[in-house]
Parts: sequence; C-alpha cells; structure tokens
Amino acid sequence: MYYDPHQFEFVHQLEANWQTIKTELTRLGPKDFIPYPEKYLLQKKTGWDIFGIYFLGVKIDINCELCPQTAQLIEAVPGMMTAGFSRLAAGAHIVPHSGKPSNVLRCHLGLSVPEKCALRVASDIQQWQNGQCLIFDDTSEHEAWNLSDRPRDILLLDFKIPPGFEIIR
Repeated sequence: MYYDPHQFEFVHQLEANWQTIKTELTRLGPKDFIPYPEKYLLQKKTGWDIFGIYFLGVKIDINCELCPQTAQLIEAVPGMMTAGFSRLAAGAHIVPHSGKPSNVLRCHLGLSVPEKCALRVASDIQQWQNGQCLIFDDTSEHEAWNLSDRPRDILLLDFKIPPGFEIIR
C-alpha cells in the first residue's frame, strides 16, 4: 500500500533538495556502489546496486563524507533507520517480495528516473518521478522494474512509523 507522502513533514525537505542530493549522487563512480546482497530478488541475479549511507541506524562514515549534504538531510528524518542510493540497471527486474520489518515505512525519492520504470506495491503500480517521493509499506508484496536503456537512481530510506500513524493493511 502506498501512502500520501506529504503527510510526513520530512518529505518537503527531501523534495526541495532533490537536485542537491542528485548532484552528490553524480559524483559517485561505479566502484562506490556494491551489488545488492540478496541476489534471489533479481530476475537475472544482477543489476541492482546500492550505496549505503546508514544501515539499521548505523552511520557509514566514509559514505557520509562523500555525500555530506545528503547525509545531513536524511539525518533530519525522524526515526530514520536505513538510507542510501539504489541503482537499478537497464533491463533489471526485482521480483515480487515482501520486507520483514513491520514497524517501518519505506520512502523512495526519484533522482534519475527514465521512462519505463515502475514499482508495484500490492496491486497498485506507480512510476517514480524525479524530485518526488513515494512512501509505502515494505511488508506489502512489491516488485520493481526498469525496462529502459539506462539506470534508474533513487534515494531509498526506511523510517520508523510515527506514533499514532495508522497502517492500513
């Protein structure tokens, strides 16, 4: 299930600064990314790379130094747990799966999104838009694909569900 991203205060700051985040992303080279470790999620077992900034609340210092403005913006997200850049190669498909942590939501900020890229959460398919956030429940079945001829880049972050927020399942 998708949620209206603008009901979360931090979304305005991320969207207002998406060009700054994208600029830091463009300074990174292929060697700065690592393959996503859970290869069973990929149809071709390749094509999904990540650049971690935080992992389960732990700061990845060297990567924060490479992207200081991005790190500062994500550190301001209440309850932020995990954050980094996610690159899906041309032609890659992340197969249907469900996340495990039930107390977090996932935010995707489009940074470099070609046409023919989409994310299905439950039965709802949406396309990323540059400079805009999508927020969804990672425990819902979801999949992503890039049918274009160039990579898709997003900022991915997980954050704790705010107190009093109602999750609809």
